[in-house]
Amino acid sequence: MERIEGPVEDLQRVCEWITDLMDDYTIYFGHVLFDSFYPVLHRPIGVGSAFEGWSPWEQDVVYRVLIPMTPPRGHSFHLELDGEGQRHVRNFRVRVQLECTCTRQQQGENMLCFLHSPEEELRSNQDPSLLDTLCTDSYLDVQKTARWFQQLVKAIMPPLPQLQNRNLIPLPSTHSCQFKAISGGESFRIEILFGVRRGGSDIFVSSQPRETRTPSTLWPETYAVAEVKFFMHIARKAPPDSLHLRCLQLFCRLLLGTGFSNYTLKTIVMHLLNGLPVSQWRRKYFLQRMRDISVNLRCSLEEKCLNHFIIGNKRLPQEISLPLDIAAAEPPNLFHQLARCPAAHSQAMSEYQDIRRQLASVLLIGS
Repeated sequence: MERIEGPVEDLQRVCEWITDLMDDYTIYFGHVLFDSFYPVLHRPIGVGSAFEGWSPWEQDVVYRVLIPMTPPRGHSFHLELDGEGQRHVRNFRVRVQLECTCTRQQQGENMLCFLHSPEEELRSNQDPSLLDTLCTDSYLDVQKTARWFQQLVKAIMPPLPQLQNRNLIPLPSTHSCQFKAISGGESFRIEILFGVRRGGSDIFVSSQPRETRTPSTLWPETYAVAEVKFFMHIARKAPPDSLHLRCLQLFCRLLLGTGFSNYTLKTIVMHLLNGLPVSQWRRKYFLQRMRDISVNLRCSLEEKCLNHFIIGNKRLPQEISLPLDIAAAEPPNLFHQLARCPAAHSQAMSEYQDIRRQLASVLLIGS
């Protein structure tokens, strides 16, 4: 597919194009990095609102993909929970450890053991270990990893025929990598995150940007892959005229100018989707579902409690895999700040009344 026809809001088609593009690049980089001591890059996973099938603003879509990484030969990754962060934000460090490869060397593999080979021989005959390139104090560094990937894209002009008309132009970024992808007369903004999977689960630690200044060796835990799998599960079951994504999209637009995040609204809709039969999201139930979203937002504000959707949720679809500590945890309260700060709670309740009035006007016009 060399050209995207139609408007940018055709999310599914553009997402498929982005996925194909990133697949081609990671396959090509796999050949380039073969036998190196840089992280092994795996097939990208589309995450975020666009890959979930909705976007609050169709004309300003950021297509996010997460590229899983595994350690190169002679190395291993060990995730260590950082205990100094906020209770509601879990950060990890990815400790990189050298592994003995003497057995491989004896079997004729072209690799010296980083642990047991003389340093002079290593310096003369082998590339530096991952510890010497993308790490800080034995921990994988987010910014160094992002910078390495950006430099990789800049330095390599893929000669493969399928990539000749599919350009990635780097944009300024630190923890993640942002690019403008161009095909024909269309351009799309892509944000590439890097992640290390927690065991065999759908939970990763990732290079997602953070609001507060934190050390570049901290990798926040992300639930984006589990969330996109939930929306895929709903899409497989939903009737053709289901408007659950349209409800989410329209309601998020009402949040503009308020202190509510799109993630707050998405959490409410995910809880509703998990509790209502998918048949109840058909077109004829549109007004009722929009009112349900409003009522759930109001009740959560009054109770000053909105439970995280993934953490501690015992009713997730079976295909979503969680680490034991996530599955058994008490769900964090996304409205914990409202419970601690009366002024913030009053402001939120006031903003909700404005949203409710806007919603009433929208539903009146649409009825």
